[in-house]
Amino acid sequence: MTENEPRTIVITGASSGIGAAAARQLALAGQRVVVVGRDPRRTRQVAEGIGMPFHVADFAVLAQVRALADELRASYPRIDVLANNAGGIFGDRTVTVDGFEATFQTNHLAAFLLTNLLRDRLVDAGAAVIQTSSVAARRFSRFDIDDLNAERRYSASSAYGNAKLANILFTKEIERRWGDDGVAAAAFHPGVIGSSFAATAKGPWRFMYTNPVTSRLLTSTDVGGARLAWLALGKPGLDWEHGGYYVANRLARTSPVAADPVIAARLWERSAEMVGL
Repeated sequence: MTENEPRTIVITGASSGIGAAAARQLALAGQRVVVVGRDPRRTRQVAEGIGMPFHVADFAVLAQVRALADELRASYPRIDVLANNAGGIFGDRTVTVDGFEATFQTNHLAAFLLTNLLRDRLVDAGAAVIQTSSVAARRFSRFDIDDLNAERRYSASSAYGNAKLANILFTKEIERRWGDDGVAAAAFHPGVIGSSFAATAKGPWRFMYTNPVTSRLLTSTDVGGARLAWLALGKPGLDWEHGGYYVANRLARTSPVAADPVIAARLWERSAEMVGL
Protein backbone atom coordinates (compact mmCIF):
# COMPACT_ATOMS: atom_id res chain seq x y z
CA MET A 1 0.00 0.00 0.00
CA THR A 2 1.45 3.38 -1.01
CA GLU A 3 1.44 6.44 1.28
CA ASN A 4 -1.34 8.20 -0.66
CA GLU A 5 -3.50 5.18 -1.44
CA PRO A 6 -6.92 5.31 0.27
CA ARG A 7 -7.38 3.02 3.25
CA THR A 8 -10.31 0.66 3.50
CA ILE A 9 -11.98 1.54 6.81
CA VAL A 10 -14.84 -0.57 8.15
CA ILE A 11 -17.02 1.26 10.69
CA THR A 12 -19.72 -0.59 12.61
CA GLY A 13 -22.57 1.32 14.19
CA ALA A 14 -22.28 3.78 11.31
CA SER A 15 -25.96 4.32 10.49
CA SER A 16 -26.14 7.24 12.94
CA GLY A 17 -24.26 9.11 15.65
CA ILE A 18 -20.49 9.28 15.73
CA GLY A 19 -20.17 6.33 13.35
CA ALA A 20 -22.06 8.17 10.62
CA ALA A 21 -20.15 11.38 11.36
CA ALA A 22 -16.79 9.61 11.16
CA ALA A 23 -17.83 7.90 7.92
CA ARG A 24 -18.59 11.27 6.34
CA GLN A 25 -15.37 12.82 7.59
CA LEU A 26 -13.21 9.93 6.41
CA ALA A 27 -14.90 9.89 3.01
CA LEU A 28 -14.14 13.60 2.66
CA ALA A 29 -10.53 12.77 3.53
CA GLY A 30 -10.41 10.46 0.52
CA GLN A 31 -10.67 7.14 2.32
CA ARG A 32 -12.75 4.14 1.29
CA VAL A 33 -15.32 3.73 4.04
CA VAL A 34 -17.42 0.62 4.52
CA VAL A 35 -20.59 1.58 6.39
CA VAL A 36 -22.05 -1.08 8.69
CA GLY A 37 -25.31 -0.52 10.56
CA ARG A 38 -28.29 -2.27 12.08
CA ASP A 39 -31.08 -0.29 10.41
CA PRO A 40 -31.23 -1.00 6.64
CA ARG A 41 -32.80 2.32 5.65
CA ARG A 42 -30.51 4.56 7.67
CA THR A 43 -27.43 2.55 6.79
CA ARG A 44 -28.21 2.86 3.10
CA GLN A 45 -28.85 6.60 3.46
CA VAL A 46 -25.49 7.22 5.14
CA ALA A 47 -23.63 5.12 2.57
CA GLU A 48 -25.36 6.60 -0.45
CA GLY A 49 -24.81 10.09 0.94
CA ILE A 50 -21.05 9.60 0.76
CA GLY A 51 -20.96 7.22 -2.20
CA MET A 52 -19.64 4.27 -0.22
CA PRO A 53 -20.64 0.59 0.18
CA PHE A 54 -22.67 -0.66 3.11
CA HIS A 55 -23.63 -3.83 4.96
CA VAL A 56 -26.41 -4.51 7.46
CA ALA A 57 -26.04 -6.51 10.67
CA ASP A 58 -27.68 -6.50 14.08
CA PHE A 59 -25.02 -7.14 16.73
CA ALA A 60 -27.68 -8.55 19.06
CA VAL A 61 -27.71 -11.60 16.75
CA LEU A 62 -24.36 -13.35 16.41
CA ALA A 63 -25.46 -15.21 13.29
CA GLN A 64 -25.71 -11.82 11.59
CA VAL A 65 -22.20 -10.94 12.78
CA ARG A 66 -20.86 -14.15 11.23
CA ALA A 67 -22.70 -13.39 7.98
CA LEU A 68 -21.26 -9.88 8.04
CA ALA A 69 -17.74 -11.26 8.41
CA ASP A 70 -18.32 -13.49 5.38
CA GLU A 71 -19.57 -10.53 3.35
CA LEU A 72 -16.61 -8.36 4.33
CA ARG A 73 -14.11 -11.09 3.55
CA ALA A 74 -15.70 -11.67 0.16
CA SER A 75 -15.92 -7.98 -0.73
CA TYR A 76 -12.68 -6.50 0.58
CA PRO A 77 -9.35 -8.28 0.07
CA ARG A 78 -7.75 -5.64 2.26
CA ILE A 79 -9.06 -4.05 5.48
CA ASP A 80 -6.78 -1.35 6.89
CA VAL A 81 -8.93 -0.22 9.81
CA LEU A 82 -11.71 -1.97 11.69
CA ALA A 83 -13.61 0.47 13.90
CA ASN A 84 -15.73 -1.46 16.39
CA ASN A 85 -18.14 1.35 17.14
CA ALA A 86 -21.53 -0.41 17.46
CA GLY A 87 -23.05 -0.53 20.92
CA GLY A 88 -25.57 0.96 23.29
CA ILE A 89 -27.03 1.01 26.76
CA PHE A 90 -30.28 -0.68 27.77
CA GLY A 91 -32.78 -0.47 30.59
CA ASP A 92 -33.87 -3.72 32.19
CA ARG A 93 -31.64 -6.74 31.85
CA THR A 94 -32.31 -8.32 28.45
CA VAL A 95 -31.00 -11.59 27.06
CA THR A 96 -30.29 -11.90 23.33
CA VAL A 97 -31.31 -14.79 21.10
CA ASP A 98 -27.79 -16.11 21.67
CA GLY A 99 -28.37 -16.25 25.42
CA PHE A 100 -26.12 -13.37 26.50
CA GLU A 101 -26.85 -10.15 28.36
CA ALA A 102 -27.60 -7.61 25.63
CA THR A 103 -25.23 -4.85 26.74
CA PHE A 104 -22.27 -7.22 26.92
CA GLN A 105 -23.05 -8.82 23.57
CA THR A 106 -23.72 -5.70 21.53
CA ASN A 107 -20.80 -3.71 22.95
CA HIS A 108 -18.16 -6.44 23.29
CA LEU A 109 -18.96 -10.00 22.24
CA ALA A 110 -20.13 -9.15 18.72
CA ALA A 111 -17.05 -7.00 18.09
CA PHE A 112 -14.81 -9.71 19.54
CA LEU A 113 -16.34 -12.25 17.15
CA LEU A 114 -16.15 -9.99 14.10
CA THR A 115 -12.54 -9.02 14.79
CA ASN A 116 -11.46 -12.62 15.19
CA LEU A 117 -13.27 -13.72 12.03
CA LEU A 118 -11.43 -10.98 10.11
CA ARG A 119 -8.05 -11.74 11.67
CA ASP A 120 -6.27 -12.81 8.48
CA ARG A 121 -7.43 -9.69 6.62
CA LEU A 122 -6.24 -7.51 9.50
CA VAL A 123 -2.85 -9.24 9.72
CA ASP A 124 -2.29 -9.07 5.97
CA ALA A 125 -2.91 -5.32 5.98
CA GLY A 126 -1.06 -4.53 9.21
CA ALA A 127 -4.38 -3.06 10.27
CA ALA A 128 -5.55 -0.96 13.18
CA VAL A 129 -8.49 -2.06 15.34
CA ILE A 130 -10.28 0.82 17.06
CA GLN A 131 -12.73 0.32 19.91
CA THR A 132 -15.28 2.94 20.87
CA SER A 133 -15.15 2.74 24.67
CA SER A 134 -16.24 5.24 27.31
CA VAL A 135 -15.30 6.93 30.58
CA ALA A 136 -18.07 4.68 31.94
CA ALA A 137 -15.39 1.97 32.08
CA ARG A 138 -13.85 3.86 34.98
CA ARG A 139 -16.93 5.43 36.55
CA PHE A 140 -19.53 2.67 36.49
CA SER A 141 -17.83 -0.70 35.99
CA ARG A 142 -18.12 -3.45 38.60
CA PHE A 143 -16.24 -5.99 36.53
CA ASP A 144 -16.62 -9.64 37.48
CA ILE A 145 -14.94 -12.06 35.09
CA ASP A 146 -17.10 -14.85 36.53
CA ASP A 147 -20.37 -12.96 35.92
CA LEU A 148 -20.00 -11.52 32.43
CA ASN A 149 -23.71 -12.08 31.77
CA ALA A 150 -24.67 -10.06 34.86
CA GLU A 151 -26.79 -12.87 36.22
CA ARG A 152 -25.89 -12.18 39.85
CA ARG A 153 -25.73 -8.41 39.72
CA TYR A 154 -27.25 -6.06 37.15
CA SER A 155 -27.84 -2.38 36.61
CA ALA A 156 -27.89 -0.57 33.29
CA SER A 157 -24.98 1.63 34.33
CA SER A 158 -22.72 -1.12 35.62
CA ALA A 159 -23.50 -3.36 32.63
CA TYR A 160 -22.51 -0.54 30.28
CA GLY A 161 -19.39 0.29 32.30
CA ASN A 162 -18.38 -3.37 32.32
CA ALA A 163 -18.85 -3.66 28.55
CA LYS A 164 -16.83 -0.51 27.91
CA LEU A 165 -14.08 -1.83 30.18
CA ALA A 166 -14.19 -5.06 28.18
CA ASN A 167 -13.51 -2.95 25.07
CA ILE A 168 -10.30 -1.65 26.63
CA LEU A 169 -9.21 -5.07 27.91
CA PHE A 170 -9.83 -6.46 24.42
CA THR A 171 -7.75 -3.65 22.92
CA LYS A 172 -4.79 -4.43 25.14
CA GLU A 173 -5.06 -8.17 24.54
CA ILE A 174 -5.12 -7.65 20.75
CA GLU A 175 -1.76 -5.92 21.12
CA ARG A 176 -0.37 -8.79 23.21
CA ARG A 177 -1.64 -11.56 20.93
CA TRP A 178 -1.48 -9.99 17.48
CA GLY A 179 0.98 -7.12 17.86
CA ASP A 180 3.91 -9.18 16.57
CA ASP A 181 1.81 -9.94 13.48
CA GLY A 182 1.47 -6.22 12.73
CA VAL A 183 -2.01 -5.50 14.10
CA ALA A 184 -2.33 -2.40 16.29
CA ALA A 185 -5.21 -1.45 18.54
CA ALA A 186 -6.51 1.56 20.45
CA ALA A 187 -9.64 2.49 22.40
CA PHE A 188 -11.19 5.89 22.94
CA HIS A 189 -13.95 7.81 24.68
CA PRO A 190 -15.81 9.88 22.06
CA GLY A 191 -17.40 12.23 24.60
CA VAL A 192 -20.89 12.23 26.07
CA ILE A 193 -22.53 12.38 22.68
CA GLY A 194 -25.85 13.98 21.81
CA SER A 195 -27.38 11.16 19.75
CA SER A 196 -30.02 8.41 19.90
CA PHE A 197 -27.48 6.25 21.75
CA ALA A 198 -29.60 5.84 24.90
CA ALA A 199 -32.98 5.55 23.21
CA THR A 200 -33.70 2.20 24.86
CA ALA A 201 -32.35 3.18 28.29
CA LYS A 202 -34.38 4.25 31.31
CA GLY A 203 -33.95 6.58 34.27
CA PRO A 204 -31.07 9.09 34.41
CA TRP A 205 -29.43 7.86 31.20
CA ARG A 206 -32.57 8.50 29.13
CA PHE A 207 -33.17 11.82 30.89
CA MET A 208 -29.65 13.05 30.18
CA TYR A 209 -29.83 12.21 26.49
CA THR A 210 -33.40 13.32 25.79
CA ASN A 211 -34.04 16.28 28.10
CA PRO A 212 -33.76 19.52 26.06
CA VAL A 213 -31.78 21.24 28.83
CA THR A 214 -29.23 18.53 29.62
CA SER A 215 -28.83 17.55 25.97
CA ARG A 216 -27.30 20.98 25.30
CA LEU A 217 -24.35 19.94 27.45
CA LEU A 218 -23.55 16.92 25.31
CA THR A 219 -20.74 16.64 22.78
CA SER A 220 -21.78 16.84 19.13
CA THR A 221 -21.64 13.75 16.92
CA ASP A 222 -19.22 15.59 14.62
CA VAL A 223 -16.72 16.08 17.45
CA GLY A 224 -17.08 12.47 18.58
CA GLY A 225 -16.77 11.26 15.00
CA ALA A 226 -13.62 13.33 14.53
CA ARG A 227 -12.02 11.51 17.46
CA LEU A 228 -12.69 8.19 15.76
CA ALA A 229 -11.45 9.56 12.43
CA TRP A 230 -8.24 10.86 14.09
CA LEU A 231 -7.35 7.34 15.19
CA ALA A 232 -8.36 5.82 11.85
CA LEU A 233 -6.14 8.22 9.92
CA GLY A 234 -3.26 8.13 12.40
CA LYS A 235 -0.20 5.92 12.38
CA PRO A 236 0.13 3.55 15.34
CA GLY A 237 3.32 4.17 17.26
CA LEU A 238 3.64 7.65 15.77
CA ASP A 239 0.31 9.45 16.13
CA TRP A 240 -1.09 7.21 18.83
CA GLU A 241 0.25 4.62 21.23
CA HIS A 242 -0.24 0.89 20.74
CA GLY A 243 -2.93 -0.35 23.13
CA GLY A 244 -3.65 3.19 24.32
CA TYR A 245 -6.93 4.56 25.65
CA TYR A 246 -7.70 8.11 24.51
CA VAL A 247 -9.92 10.94 25.64
CA ALA A 248 -10.01 14.07 23.45
CA ASN A 249 -7.10 12.62 21.41
CA ARG A 250 -4.88 12.31 24.48
CA LEU A 251 -3.82 9.27 26.49
CA ALA A 252 -6.04 9.01 29.54
CA ARG A 253 -6.55 7.03 32.71
CA THR A 254 -9.25 4.42 33.00
CA SER A 255 -10.17 1.65 35.41
CA PRO A 256 -7.14 0.00 37.07
CA VAL A 257 -8.61 -3.35 35.96
CA ALA A 258 -7.69 -2.44 32.37
CA ALA A 259 -4.01 -2.82 33.25
CA ASP A 260 -4.41 -6.41 34.49
CA PRO A 261 -3.08 -8.80 31.81
CA VAL A 262 -4.52 -11.82 33.61
CA ILE A 263 -8.05 -10.42 33.49
CA ALA A 264 -7.56 -9.42 29.84
CA ALA A 265 -6.41 -12.92 28.92
CA ARG A 266 -9.29 -14.53 30.83
CA LEU A 267 -11.79 -12.23 29.14
CA TRP A 268 -10.42 -13.25 25.73
CA GLU A 269 -10.69 -16.94 26.55
CA ARG A 270 -14.19 -16.61 28.04
CA SER A 271 -15.35 -14.55 25.06
CA ALA A 272 -13.97 -17.15 22.65
CA GLU A 273 -15.88 -19.87 24.49
CA MET A 274 -19.09 -17.84 24.41
CA VAL A 275 -19.01 -17.23 20.65
CA GLY A 276 -17.70 -20.69 19.79
CA LEU A 277 -14.22 -19.82 18.56
